[in-house]
This record gives sequence, structure tokens and C-alpha cells, in this order.
Amino acid sequence: MRIENAECIQLTKGLIRFLQDSPTSFHAVANIAGILREAGFTELHEGEKWELKKNGSYFVTRNQSSILSFRIPAGTCGGYQIMASHSDSPSFKIKENPEMEAENHYVKLNVEKYGGMLCAPWFDRPLSIAGRLVVRTADGLQTKLVNVDRDLVMIPNLAIHMNRQVNDGYDYNAQSDMLPLYGGEAAAGTLMKTIAQSAGVAEEDILGHDLYLYNRMKGSVWGAGEEFFSCGRIDDLQCAFGSLEGFLAGGNAHSVSVHAVLDNEEVGSTTKQGAASTFLLDTLKRLNTALGRTEEQYLTALASSFMVSADNAHGVHPNYTDKADPTNRPYLNGGIVIKFNATQKYTTDAVSAAVFRSVCEKADVPVQTFTNRSDMAGGS
Repeated sequence: MRIENAECIQLTKGLIRFLQDSPTSFHAVANIAGILREAGFTELHEGEKWELKKNGSYFVTRNQSSILSFRIPAGTCGGYQIMASHSDSPSFKIKENPEMEAENHYVKLNVEKYGGMLCAPWFDRPLSIAGRLVVRTADGLQTKLVNVDRDLVMIPNLAIHMNRQVNDGYDYNAQSDMLPLYGGEAAAGTLMKTIAQSAGVAEEDILGHDLYLYNRMKGSVWGAGEEFFSCGRIDDLQCAFGSLEGFLAGGNAHSVSVHAVLDNEEVGSTTKQGAASTFLLDTLKRLNTALGRTEEQYLTALASSFMVSADNAHGVHPNYTDKADPTNRPYLNGGIVIKFNATQKYTTDAVSAAVFRSVCEKADVPVQTFTNRSDMAGGS
């Protein structure tokens, strides 16, 4: 049954709250873990022995930025039904020794691009800093999440009078054009003090950090009939949130249901916590072993499994309709999109498309298709 508009708006507002509470992949994973704990899931740790039971619900994290959760059925496990998305979004990472003096009057911050992004939307917006700290404690090194929850920095644009050709196209230089302004001359030497105060730790105890800029603008539902919504980090926390809702509401009596949210998709997924890492493989193999199953049973289960890789798709842009494929033209609110690519940048084939379409038919969910124009490269 299709969801009525009022319920859609309510779900969307819940999504917006999740997006705003998740300024970095670390915060997103912490929020997902909190939701799973409330739902009765047991946390596992990769460095400890796993004691798993039939009809049990569990989750495990890696690097605090990737999370895998799974439900074991009470009966025979026929395979794994996996929904995967990613926790990271394009941003600017704060470099080591970030403070930079300008004209003896300003302090700006040295940053570098993380992921592929449009630079222009980052200008003249209220921004702040969030991420992870590694701090010294009496019990050894510990990690701590931090979010400076106020408008802290801004990347100022150059006035049109000083670059009258900017609207003709401009090649932004990440090292010179995209540096955020932190404060006046009195702000020199205070950034890590500000970070430490927000985290509730001593500045001298911070031994490492993974800090990022994030957009402070609030998400909103808008349009003539409230049919659209906008918010930062939709790619790909929208899919992480939506698949989590489905994972908690659904289940399979004959397969292990798996919800995967993996980091670093925006930079190639090749980190120890990315989709190309051993995280999913290690988890499934340990699950198999903990249930007393053989290697052959594990391989048999894999052969009987299905995985959906969930990421955002491009709708036809109302101002750039020629950028869409001539015959595969998905529209906002037109339904879930299945993406195809002959070079396997998207790995959908006839079998997986048919399986997914049949699932959507049972749920009365409309389906659209996407391919890139044949003369344009897309994501992967």
C-alpha cells in the first residue's frame, strides 16, 4: 500500500532530523547504533569472541564510521539478504595545523576536499566543524565525538565587482578559494581550544583528530504541495536511514537480514572500513562460524544471497533536461530508481533487476530506471 502524503511528510521530517543530527559519518554511525540498541540489538566487538544465538539481533562497528547489523532467524539460515549504503558525504576535511593568518587581521583554516562536490554551494553559508577526536586519558587513548554546535566559520565569496567573469564559469582552487574564515586576529591559536571545549576535554589531551566542515542550514519540506525536501548529506544518509527503517520493520524467517552502512564511498571505498574492505566478509564468516556451520555451508549461503546497493539517483533536472538519457528519465517522487550501466559502474543485470522489481510490485512501490547518457560518465 502506498503511503499517504501526510505520512510521507512525517517520515521525511524524521529523515531530516537524522540528517541534521549526523554531521559526519562518525555521528551517523553513532545515531544508527543508538537506534539499534533501543530496538534490542546486542553490540559486538571485532576484537572479542562472538557468542551468537538463533533469533538474535546484533550489530558491530569498524572505525566508528561503518556499521553492520543483522538478525538471525530462529530456523535454518538459507542465505543473506543485504541492504548496503554509505555513511560519508562530500565535505572539507580540516588539515593538521590548520590555522592560517591573513593580512594580520584574519584567521582562516587550511582544508582539503573530501569527495566529489559542487564548490559553489559551500560559499556564504553558516558552517561548523564536527568529527572525531582521539584523546589521552588515565585509562589510555580514547575516542570522542565532537560537534561545535553553532555557526562557526564561513567560506566567503568574492564580490562580483572584483571578478565580473565569475558567472561565465570559474575554476575554483581548493587551496586558495575554499578556505573558511574562522575569526579576526584575536582568534589566532584558539581553534583547538574551541574544539576541546565543545568535546569537554583538555586541549593538551587531544592527540589526533578527524574533523570536517558541515553545512548548518536546516533541512526543509517545500514546494506548492510540500512535495519536495532539501537537506545536506542526503547522499547517502537518505538511503542509510530508509533502509534502516525497512530493516527494523521487516525480516525474513529463512535468511539472515543484514543492514550495512559503510564509510568512504566518496573516495573509492578502499579503506579498512570501506565497501572494498574485509568488514562485510569478516562479519559474515564470523557469523557462520559462531553458528557452528561449515565452510561449505557458508559458500552455499552466499550463493543463495541477494544484496541491494542503495545510493541516490539523478532525477531529470527541470533546467537541464538534455543532460538526462533520452529514454530513461526518472523524476522526483516518481518511485524508486534502478540504475544500469553497461560497463558495470552500476552492477544491475537482468536477474537482479527482475528480483528487485518483483519485490517492489509486492509492496506496491513504483519503479523507475536510470542510465547515464552514453556520452557522459556517471558515478560508480
